[in-house]
Amino acid sequence: MRPSTHEAPQQPAPVPRIASTHRVQLHINGIGHELDLPAWVTLLDLLRERLHLSGTKKGCDHGQCGACTVLVDGRRINSCLALAVMLDGADITTVEGLPALIGAEGDALHPLQQAFIDHDAFQCGYCTPGQLCSAVGLMNEGGVRHVGDIRERMSGNLCRCGAYPQIVKAVAEVALAGSAAAVTAPAPTPAQRLEAA
Repeated sequence: MRPSTHEAPQQPAPVPRIASTHRVQLHINGIGHELDLPAWVTLLDLLRERLHLSGTKKGCDHGQCGACTVLVDGRRINSCLALAVMLDGADITTVEGLPALIGAEGDALHPLQQAFIDHDAFQCGYCTPGQLCSAVGLMNEGGVRHVGDIRERMSGNLCRCGAYPQIVKAVAEVALAGSAAAVTAPAPTPAQRLEAA
């Protein structure tokens, strides 16, 4: 075979792409932040990688485990599914900011944090920040009448260690204001749910 006399045309050097950024103002745990962010940065990655708030955990990164749950304007969301640029002007609370929600100072804990300790509602602790934020969101939503409501509304937060009974007791202590009747009330059956609807 004869060597080719044609040289392959040289490809031009790639032009580096500069990602466009968007100016975003967020109020996170009581502190204002003005950030320039690419459009694809999730709230979870912003919190963990750019602001070094490592309490919020990255579990599945698909919105299926609840480890990344935070509060946005008092409502619970999976931060792995929310683009940070879409939350411009929002008030965001992570597990680190829960005590401030009740005006606690220093080393004081949010009542839910204390209840988790009192009821040993964690084992490895990986899911705990998401469980706590979800429970605060649940309380903000209102309408919790018994432990069945807590179980159902917390079902989007997984605990691989199986600390569910303790988590429900801890949330019930705070969300139901310690009402023994409400804590021990059975969950409604599917038939009862249909009747109520």
